[in-house]
Amino acid sequence: MDLYEHQARELFAEHGIVVPQAEVTDSAEEAREIARGLGGRVVVKAQVKTGGRGKAGGVRLAADPAAAEAAARRILGMDIKGHTVRTVMLARPVDIAAEFYVSYVLDRAAGTFLAIASAEGGTEIEEVAADRPEAVARIPVDPTEGVTTAKAAQIAEAAGLPPRAVDVLVRLWNVLTREDAVLVEVNPLVRTPHGQIIALDGKVTLDDNARFRRERWGAQEVTHDDPLEAEAAAKGLNYVKLDGEVGVIGNGAGLVMATLDVVAACGARPADFLDIGGGASARTMADGLNVILSDPAVRSVLVNVFGGITACDTVADGIVRALDSVRLTKPLVVRLDGNNAARGRAVLDARAHPLIRQAATMDGAARQAADLALAANPL
Repeated sequence: MDLYEHQARELFAEHGIVVPQAEVTDSAEEAREIARGLGGRVVVKAQVKTGGRGKAGGVRLAADPAAAEAAARRILGMDIKGHTVRTVMLARPVDIAAEFYVSYVLDRAAGTFLAIASAEGGTEIEEVAADRPEAVARIPVDPTEGVTTAKAAQIAEAAGLPPRAVDVLVRLWNVLTREDAVLVEVNPLVRTPHGQIIALDGKVTLDDNARFRRERWGAQEVTHDDPLEAEAAAKGLNYVKLDGEVGVIGNGAGLVMATLDVVAACGARPADFLDIGGGASARTMADGLNVILSDPAVRSVLVNVFGGITACDTVADGIVRALDSVRLTKPLVVRLDGNNAARGRAVLDARAHPLIRQAATMDGAARQAADLALAANPL
């Protein structure tokens, strides 16, 4: 469950992390009054569960209450990467001397947490990591030990963060562990000219298995802005929409994450994260394929399965069943390995669909899917 920025900031403040004073509204007229109460000059920010708001025009600096109302009126109702803006947050501006990036994320494959930090905040961390990977520190965190002051100092030193960020790193870890989160991110974490450390933005993802114990987040708060994510959630799928062109399905979060990396290494962008789980049925496979094929941005689909509890022939049967309910208009590359792999490949061969291709390895499958997605006409 992803929180909105204003909800993440609420958690930060409860754990002693400094955030600018702010209020949320769904009314442009009310935005004027909020700006007046905050001192006139404000930053107006779209509240959507996706990145890239600034580039899309969803973050605007307003010099006075009238400008705040005008900015809110422009932002409310905007579509940002498929997310409709229904509320805006108005916050007091902060004088910035330096910007940093910090996050903690659950690394399911390694069975631990990972601290990711950089002295180059304020931009998309993926761009920094791609252009200058040495500028991004990645420090494993043992969940049994957590982030002590000493560990936080190690993270800060590795990333080039100021000593005053150490306390914030400890408090962010408290947010992660005490709020049952799997991701906590601040971009940017800033240092003011007076040396104060402030979280200007916040992203928190709560563990879905814990969300129903949280009375503070009502049913309205767990709705999905993206219609595909809403459809997937209704079917019980672990699906996150991304910004690429290669649809990805796998069984197991670690395998799916690895598949996303391999697709990116082939020069394409993943369009989603979809984990059908270790014991998925053919119905789950069919539901997942239906969701991905509904995404107009998808130009090819990659199914990468290592059969264990979920046997490969069950996955293949799910693909065939999906084709009975949806017309396949995009190429589908399938890699099956492990339990009943040969039988699964035979099921797909028997269907003999012209858009279904099989590959023997994950790398080979990712390369095919990437090439097909990037081709002028993948069909």
